[in-house]
Amino acid sequence: MRLDILDHGYSPKTKLLFALIRLISRHPVPDAAKLVFYRPDFYGARAKAFTHEAMRGTSDWSVGDRELMAAYVSQVNETAFCVRAHTATASRAYQDGPRVAAVLADLESAPIEEPLRATLRMLGKLTREGTVGAEDMREVLAAGASPRQIEDALAVCAAFNVTDRLADAFGFALLTPEGFEAGADHLLKRGYR
Repeated sequence: MRLDILDHGYSPKTKLLFALIRLISRHPVPDAAKLVFYRPDFYGARAKAFTHEAMRGTSDWSVGDRELMAAYVSQVNETAFCVRAHTATASRAYQDGPRVAAVLADLESAPIEEPLRATLRMLGKLTREGTVGAEDMREVLAAGASPRQIEDALAVCAAFNVTDRLADAFGFALLTPEGFEAGADHLLKRGYR
């Protein structure tokens, strides 16, 4: 069930921005964008800053890797909007849609590097079970991920566990495939600001 609260209550300036987005993109404004503008003082400004840093800040993970992490966490959470949005963005970032699809279909046989596979495995466990332990971290380190990469991956996981829950709570409307592609282009050009 969709909560329609995201369709009301914006300032005139924000309504103008949404109209401009619709005009330029020729697609409806995604509910994810509406959410960060709905209560910017309470959630939106902080969420944008945190998510942008996790997804586009300095990291040894590529943008494609972090977008794949977002898609993977969202798949574990069964959040259709975020899976599709970040699958499209990861596919564009890597310029390799089949690679992204392979990871989401079967992590263990996907053609990716071991540090990324072990990190995704750990993020999946954390998302499903709500906890990981020292042995989980040792496995990711043994696979070749650095402590900093683990910290960066955990930031992505935190951002998308929150976003996924909000997407599900508000019932984010799915976009057309073209809408998700337009969103991916935007995220790759501008990030999460």
